[in-house]
Amino acid sequence: GTACRCAPGFISFSGEIFTDPLESCDGINECGPPSPVYCGSSADCQNTEGGYYCTCSPGYEPVSGAMIFRNESENTCRDVDECQHRPRVCKGLSVCINTEGSYTCQRPPGLEFSPEDPRHCTDVNECTSGKKPCHSSTHCLNSMGSYECRCRSGWKPIHGSPNGPHNTVCEDVDECSSRQHQCHNSTVYVNTVGSYTCHCRQGWEPKPGFWDKQMNTICKEISFPTWTAPSGIKSQALSHFLNRIQDLGRNFSSASVLNTVQDLVQETGDLLETPGDLKTLPFSEQHFVVTNLLFGLENVLRGVSKALPKGSFTFNSSAGIELSLEVQVPSYRNITLIQKQTKMMLTWDTVHDSGDSGLAVVGLLSTPGMDRFLAEAPLVLDAEELTTLREIHRGLLQETSHILLSDVISAFITNKDTENLRSPVTFVFQHSVTPGPREKVHCVYWEHGQNGSGHWDTRGCWVTSTRDNSTTCQCSHLSIFAVLMAHYSVQEDPALTVITYVGLSLSLLCLLLVVLTFLLCKAIQNTSTSLHLQLSLCLFLAHLLFLTAIDRTESKVLCAIIAGALHYLYLASFTWMLLVGLHLFLSARNLTVVNYSGINRFMKKAMFPVGYGVPAVIVAISAHNHLTLLFSAFNTRLTVFAFLLTYATYIVGLPLWLSW
Repeated sequence: GTACRCAPGFISFSGEIFTDPLESCDGINECGPPSPVYCGSSADCQNTEGGYYCTCSPGYEPVSGAMIFRNESENTCRDVDECQHRPRVCKGLSVCINTEGSYTCQRPPGLEFSPEDPRHCTDVNECTSGKKPCHSSTHCLNSMGSYECRCRSGWKPIHGSPNGPHNTVCEDVDECSSRQHQCHNSTVYVNTVGSYTCHCRQGWEPKPGFWDKQMNTICKEISFPTWTAPSGIKSQALSHFLNRIQDLGRNFSSASVLNTVQDLVQETGDLLETPGDLKTLPFSEQHFVVTNLLFGLENVLRGVSKALPKGSFTFNSSAGIELSLEVQVPSYRNITLIQKQTKMMLTWDTVHDSGDSGLAVVGLLSTPGMDRFLAEAPLVLDAEELTTLREIHRGLLQETSHILLSDVISAFITNKDTENLRSPVTFVFQHSVTPGPREKVHCVYWEHGQNGSGHWDTRGCWVTSTRDNSTTCQCSHLSIFAVLMAHYSVQEDPALTVITYVGLSLSLLCLLLVVLTFLLCKAIQNTSTSLHLQLSLCLFLAHLLFLTAIDRTESKVLCAIIAGALHYLYLASFTWMLLVGLHLFLSARNLTVVNYSGINRFMKKAMFPVGYGVPAVIVAISAHNHLTLLFSAFNTRLTVFAFLLTYATYIVGLPLWLSW
């Protein structure tokens, strides 16, 4: 038979030689176990079709240069130093460490591997990692792979403390005691934590372009503000006053600021107490002078008060002028300035200028006597307030006169920008006059006109409450303030006026006829007619007094007398009506002659004491309690007319009905 032999490197199932035609030769895996092939250390066996070869393992290379070999005797493999390769296998700042057949990348201290590439390491910023490695008196300075703790500017290492790069502890440097400051000689230096500031001396202020309490502050002594005389006013009293003000300005120094302020207050009081020829000026020129005095005095006081030390100050003049000043470091508390007739309340955030870090000044100046120069000063109402007044009185309203209830005050603060304050300022004014039913209280301020004059205005001020002797106001700005009471007259409807006079005239005519009838017709005179006679007389006198004297309100005494008389006559009319009804009731109940005679005797004795005595007692009690309320029931003619028309009809018809 036929036999087949497998080629070298192959073998069949039966062995190297086989006779079965269905068998085939398969490649021998010389590298697989069990294997007679050994390539040596640091080498790997690679099987091929019908053979094999040896190669150096990864991380090794042949010394001979032959990349493949057949057995251990040909093995020349040795370790490869990957750390010497170019480009570097470890990137960035990582350190390459060679190992047998491989390598590792290590990170130096202060570095970390990148998540994207484990062979690349970057710096760790210890200063921003949230670990806070440095003491609070130092600041952290990061470097590549490390950090340092350095003293801040204005600080130095504490003597004896650790002074290494990582554990430094520092303390503040007192630049003032060590003479390391650079403050200008016009300032005083104040040490702060880690630095220092240069403060203006008392009575000094920063020069233009500089701020107080800075390291480069330069100051100048506070100067006396300029007071310009009003042009076109010829007055010896005013000229003398302004000359005295100029003398105070020439002699002014920060050391004498208290005396200067007192002299300002006294000079102003002397001018208001003895105005001289100022009272002879026309009203328009007097208003011009008032504007100059008020705003000029406010400007000077605001300027010189900056030289005052911290504290509360009060200045008075012999004429009653009062000045209250509060000089404080701004805080969160409220400020209250109280005087005899005025109280002012505001907050420090209203006073203090955000760009100024010095003392803040609040001033309140009361000037009694200033009202004598404000006669016929015009009043301009806020549009909304005027509309409200006209709606209440249906448009039939006009102002006839106004008077000042309070002293004229001036409120000022350090901050000159007081047009729109952060929060309103509250004023409480005391006054002795109680507003009447047709009198309206206004919180007003003196508005500086373009021509140098001025007028009273209500814009930005409103009344929050008013009582008999005090009024509380709030304003969104600061200026010259006062409480003013305006008297308004209600323009009456002509048709109602005609009806009132015609109706009252007819009533008077009818009442006169009734009175004459009861007096002259003796045949009908009895107790009943006597009662009606007294009732008719009371109503006749009340109507006549109302028709002739209801508008006589120019004198308070006369007005009170008329109101009391009207009150008494109408109460007497009600009382006589009561007696008429009582007599009619008793007569109808007792229809016997004896009882009727008894009733007549009782009525004759009691009717006059009751008819005229009871109203007198009621009026006396009312007058004692509140005299001003006597007129309040008759403050509108329409109300009285309705009252009179009702009872006039009754009086005209009642005698006719009883006569039947």
